[in-house]
Amino acid sequence: MPQRPKAAGGFFGTTLLARAARGSTWTALTFVISQGARFLSNLILARLLFPESFGIMALVTMMLIGLTLISDMGIAQSIMQSKRGDDPDFLDTAWTLQIMRGAVLWIAACALALPAAAFYEQPVIALMLPLAAISLLLAALEPIRVETANRHLLIGRVTALDLAATVTGIVAMVVLAWVTRSTWALVAGWVVTAIVRLALMWLFLPGRGNRLHWEKSAGTELLHFGLWIFLSSICGLLVSQGDRAILGKFLSIDGLGIYNIGMFLASFPLMLGTMITSRVLIPLYREHLNTEDQTARKRLFKLRYYLTALMLAVLFVLALIGPWVVQVLYDSRYIAAGGIIVAVASVQMITVVSLTYDQAALATGDSRGFFGVSLTKALLSTGGFLIGVSLNGLFGAVTGLGIALLLYHPFIVLLARRHKAWDGRHDLLFLPLAVLLGALAIWVNWTDVQVLIPGSVGALDAR
Repeated sequence: MPQRPKAAGGFFGTTLLARAARGSTWTALTFVISQGARFLSNLILARLLFPESFGIMALVTMMLIGLTLISDMGIAQSIMQSKRGDDPDFLDTAWTLQIMRGAVLWIAACALALPAAAFYEQPVIALMLPLAAISLLLAALEPIRVETANRHLLIGRVTALDLAATVTGIVAMVVLAWVTRSTWALVAGWVVTAIVRLALMWLFLPGRGNRLHWEKSAGTELLHFGLWIFLSSICGLLVSQGDRAILGKFLSIDGLGIYNIGMFLASFPLMLGTMITSRVLIPLYREHLNTEDQTARKRLFKLRYYLTALMLAVLFVLALIGPWVVQVLYDSRYIAAGGIIVAVASVQMITVVSLTYDQAALATGDSRGFFGVSLTKALLSTGGFLIGVSLNGLFGAVTGLGIALLLYHPFIVLLARRHKAWDGRHDLLFLPLAVLLGALAIWVNWTDVQVLIPGSVGALDAR
């Protein structure tokens, strides 16, 4: 019988690294297809709706993600790293906690709706937010076997089902936008996606079902681990959504909508990298960081080199061609999004260098250390963004964010060193390269980036 090639055998094998390779491939493939569908729908919606629709939805999305993050108890991470991650009592307790959290989230969204509508001077948010928040309640009802599949890096079917739900929601959103020409179509897309995903996960994902159950020891472990994840998630909210929360008061609603489109296009590579590291690296770190098997450790570090190099390359190309992409695909109302792509993609190159380090803390159960670096990043990023936007508008905000990320790097290095995950040669190579490539992209596209400076020709409208 002919022998399967060694590389193929490694990919199709049953080892943890083989499953990690397949999991990474599935995650990347699904991400490319789903984001491609979102991008296509974005092009269509940009012609059916107005920039203000994207601005309003950016605020609603920011609040939904914010509620999700500030209530995150680390259930998924706890299942992935816990020794009891396959114990039925532990999993049923986790599911019960997940449902309780979903109910609280929806109630909180309803309570937040009126104050948010008044703060941003957009009355429609008072109705949109509670309806969109139904998606959070539906997500809480998903079976916990989604997390156990991720724990064992058996994520092919999970990603396929997730892709099916995403595409269905996008199609529903586009059809409703074509029929109604209303921002409400964007909200409906959220809810449809959640309904379809819930049904698919229960019907087609193998494994035992869940029941409402509370075991005291399991609950204690989940809540103890989750306390620091909860605090870290509040910090994550500032990092991931702070820009929209701040710009919602500095830019017009049209300007915020244009910024949201540019940010959406520039975030593809970093979103993919974050998804891969969160799904794949915790199991790998759990098995290989403290092992004496140097071959396995070298493979793990080699994976990091490939991931960093790939994301830097994609971000650099995106920063170079961003204005051209917007000119070709969007009408003149959205032309300023090109400069936003350049600036955001350039800054995100710095983030890529340390992207994989914080997962080492979660893999060893060090949620407190994870909180420490999350708090540091949140304070630096939000402070840099806020000071920058106050001094020089959107260009100042992005510049301040870039400086903040450079100041943050030594802190994440300290955490990585503590968990034997730091690679000095990796950082020495890629951090200067990231700064150089980002500066080069901004210099090449300076004419387009100038729209981020207040008072320049074509600058985004301020409030």
